[in-house]
Amino acid sequence: MAAKDPLSTVFAALADPTRRAILTHLAQGPTTVGQIAEPFAMSRPAVSQHLRVLEDAGLVERTVTAQWRTCTLRTEPLDEIASWVDRHRRYWDERFDLLEDRLRAARDVPGSRPQEETTDE
Repeated sequence: MAAKDPLSTVFAALADPTRRAILTHLAQGPTTVGQIAEPFAMSRPAVSQHLRVLEDAGLVERTVTAQWRTCTLRTEPLDEIASWVDRHRRYWDERFDLLEDRLRAARDVPGSRPQEETTDE
């Protein structure tokens, strides 16, 4: 089975609202798995499964100290996503600007506008 590219793995991890909520929580600083699980109406194994997906995408780093499992947000994959989005945003902005220029030029060509009907009564 072929491995997904890193960008696809990050997008897939971000596709789930629970995982996005976990990342929002981790943006406040490192925290334990138990603290992450508190606001969710799901079992700790289910939360751990979400954390595994985030970890596989490189968004979360888990460390174990004695009985504590601490999770930390890693922003590098988010930086890569932001870069990808910015590149595509610039491309589409340029394409829409070009379309707007062409539509404006077509509108300004004599005879390209519908003539108003005049009635002589």
